[in-house]
Amino acid sequence: MSDFFRILKEDLDNARAHDPAARSDVENAIVYSGLHAIWIHRLSHRLWLRGGMAKGVARVLSQIARALTGIEIHPGATIGRRFFIDHGMGVVIGETAEIGDGCMLYHGVTLGGRSLEKVKRHPTLGDNVTIGAGAKVLGPITIGAGSSVGANSVVTRDCPPDSIVVGIPGKARPAKPSEHKALFDPANYVQGDGDFI
Repeated sequence: MSDFFRILKEDLDNARAHDPAARSDVENAIVYSGLHAIWIHRLSHRLWLRGGMAKGVARVLSQIARALTGIEIHPGATIGRRFFIDHGMGVVIGETAEIGDGCMLYHGVTLGGRSLEKVKRHPTLGDNVTIGAGAKVLGPITIGAGSSVGANSVVTRDCPPDSIVVGIPGKARPAKPSEHKALFDPANYVQGDGDFI
């Protein structure tokens, strides 16, 4: 049970680090749909891994979460620690998506597939990746650790670590040290210096 409370506290601390509007842990636990979606996903993912009939229960639970939060996370998706979804409405995360630690998604993001085959068909995000509002990251590609994808970009190719990816189709370029600091230093979110995605 102590693990449960440790993870809960880590999620609440992470919400405050990523959102200057976050005020108190109690308020955030009640009103943040991104937190609710992540917490329900953790339960549905455990059920998914059990297999058998538990997979069906996991799917039903994920659909209940979708109805309550506007965020659709397939129970098969693998999500690391300190994951944050800001606002969240319209976020879709596919079955074979893999998300590293410290990642952040804004509203309207799709981590989707480009194939109907039963293979790895959704993206992998390295640690500390930020995906801007409305961006579509499609296919079994990898977004390298420390990278950022700009709002409304459509990304269908691998991106190296520490990249900035923008456009349709998304094109990657190395992030400047100042961009990296602004994007991933929680102190800058609180000061409002990192809202250029």
